[in-house]
Amino acid sequence: MPIPPAAPASPVSVTASATKSLASLMPADWRKALAAEVKSPSFAALDTFLQKEEATSKVFPPRSQIFAAMKATPLADAKVVIIGQDPYPTAGNANGLSFSVNKGMKLPGSLRNIFTGLSKDTGLPAPKTGDLTPWAERGVLLLNTVLTVSEGKPNSHKGKGWEQLTEAALKKVNEQPGPVVFLCFGAQAKDMAERLVDKSKHTIIAEPHPSPLNGNKFVEAVAKDHIFTRTNELLTAGGRGAIDWSLPG
Repeated sequence: MPIPPAAPASPVSVTASATKSLASLMPADWRKALAAEVKSPSFAALDTFLQKEEATSKVFPPRSQIFAAMKATPLADAKVVIIGQDPYPTAGNANGLSFSVNKGMKLPGSLRNIFTGLSKDTGLPAPKTGDLTPWAERGVLLLNTVLTVSEGKPNSHKGKGWEQLTEAALKKVNEQPGPVVFLCFGAQAKDMAERLVDKSKHTIIAEPHPSPLNGNKFVEAVAKDHIFTRTNELLTAGGRGAIDWSLPG
């Protein structure tokens, strides 16, 4: 007798990580700090939305990397915050850290401008790798406002519930004794920090967005204001220790 064809696997069963809830993927210290948000209806709705998106399209980064920023930078260790918007919508780029890309990927224009500014400020050679994990592990919280995106659709997960969670996360950083330096690239990041950060404890440094659409405004501003050097001066004065901004060449 002919063997009947196997039933096709459902989209959810193909990837085991897709069955894990968002809450279970968040590191314990952040999950405890954000317990109220994690238990909220908006977070449950966000998880449901993501599972539906994952069943019909590619979502970046994969679930295992959605909370990469929190995993690499424990709440108590956050010394610097760099606020991004949403992950890169191109396959292979997003790795859960704002502005960062996976090793071996071509540097996006915004990241090239950040590296050029870093070099002009500090004298460090411009890195060739776009993976900012070493920064995150040294205390730089690289947090996007929206933590996921559908392939080829920038801002497609905006307004789905991520903003409530990431604002709550920034409030928890603000509650830390500090000092913490918030590096805000662009008006959106600056406006968020201005609303959430206690400037009597922490420092906000705002610059233009590093997008190539802004021309050389970001690079010129960083070279003039020495934001990476200034950040280290503020951290050292506050007894927290400077950030090693170097990355593999």
